[in-house]
Amino acid sequence: MVRHRSRKDITDAFFALDIRELSRRGCLRPGTWTLRWIRNGEPAGAIEGITTASSIVLSYRHRPNRSAEWQDKRFLVELVRTPCHYGGERTWFVCPARGCGRRVALLHGGPVFACRLCHQLVYESQREQPHHRALRKAQSIRMKLGGSPNMLDPFPDKPSEMHWSTYQRLRLEAEEAWGRSLPPWFWRPS
Repeated sequence: MVRHRSRKDITDAFFALDIRELSRRGCLRPGTWTLRWIRNGEPAGAIEGITTASSIVLSYRHRPNRSAEWQDKRFLVELVRTPCHYGGERTWFVCPARGCGRRVALLHGGPVFACRLCHQLVYESQREQPHHRALRKAQSIRMKLGGSPNMLDPFPDKPSEMHWSTYQRLRLEAEEAWGRSLPPWFWRPS
């Protein structure tokens, strides 16, 4: 079976509006706020919001392509709140794209701020070969344990605050991922 590479854009290429970050910054309280994005150390964009108890009005400028004129955009994004199991509540965006209405934590920029699925975006890891994903998983476990991502270095020791069962589970996951990280052509007989 031949798999074709995805032609979809990746999420990292779009500005993202994260409800959790807005909450940390106090932007979910009624009032106005401005959020600025920076790429490669340079200002890359800004968005203004007017928050009410149940919605945010987003205002920003968008240019469909580099040669087009800038367009002022302004639209309403509804907010919903769900109770958490141990008290409190969590706030979500309701995707404003026509016909969607999904409850999401991230909206991605474009002509309209909408969810990942409405923009047909994929995560960068979805474009990777399975053996690359496995290698990245093994490396991230090693770094989580305070070690080096270099697979030739000895496996890191158990951190003092970690349970032995957790350490053993992570070590087993890392070893299994490392075993899957060798590309298929490596195992083909010559």
